[in-house]
Amino acid sequence: MRLPPIKVTGCLVPLLLAGLYPGLDRGQPQDPLGLPFAPGETLTYDMSWGVFPAGQIVATLSSVAHGQQDDYQVKATATSRGFVSLLYPVNDQMQSTFAPNPFCSEQIVKRVSEGRRRLDTHIVFDANRKLAILDEHDLARSGAPAKHAENEIPPCVEDVVAAFYDVRRLPLRVGEKFNLSINDGSKTSQVLVDVQARESVATPLGPRQAFRVEPTVFGGLLKRKGRMLIWFSDDEQRLPLRIKAMISVGTLTATLRHATAGPANERSEKARD
Repeated sequence: MRLPPIKVTGCLVPLLLAGLYPGLDRGQPQDPLGLPFAPGETLTYDMSWGVFPAGQIVATLSSVAHGQQDDYQVKATATSRGFVSLLYPVNDQMQSTFAPNPFCSEQIVKRVSEGRRRLDTHIVFDANRKLAILDEHDLARSGAPAKHAENEIPPCVEDVVAAFYDVRRLPLRVGEKFNLSINDGSKTSQVLVDVQARESVATPLGPRQAFRVEPTVFGGLLKRKGRMLIWFSDDEQRLPLRIKAMISVGTLTATLRHATAGPANERSEKARD
């Protein structure tokens, strides 16, 4: 029996990096304690499909010079492993650049290798022209024309990777709901994020108190049906401890195994033996 293709990154990686999530309404309060992350931070996730190990995601935050203030840049890789890699090999790379104040995306570069898919995508968010400018090459189709698209955006939007970091910096309270704006090169999507509960979560780093958050990404940003849940640690780091996507082919889960903080928040945590 042939199993359906498993687009691992199509459901988890782009958002996490997804988490996860778009830019919050600029009317929301800012975290008075400052950012819970700093350049140098590296987050390593183990991915699973049901009971099967599926792969690994690694996201590293750095700073890049840009005018009078440095931008932040996240380099993320997603690779499949084991049984899942035989069914649907994945080797994706993403690089998101965003301004930390105000928190707005500048661009995102995606190099996707999933099964037979081979895509190079570059999206520039031009705040002055209020445009998302997409250029994409289908490397799996020899001679295929490049895709170019320009879509209107608000003055400040976020890509699917930068959004994760934005959510981390905001105060979360059970019962609150946030309206998010996210753009992945086409029409800007509005996503409702529901802070559902504060609960204990067992993780490779040990038990943690965490906020369970549900973003309504399916049926909008993602056209397929499903649900997604994310658990953010209730501490000064606001780490995305677990991301779970429940879709038609099963449940995909990304679990934080190792977190290394940047110099401003010097701390390193690894899975307990």
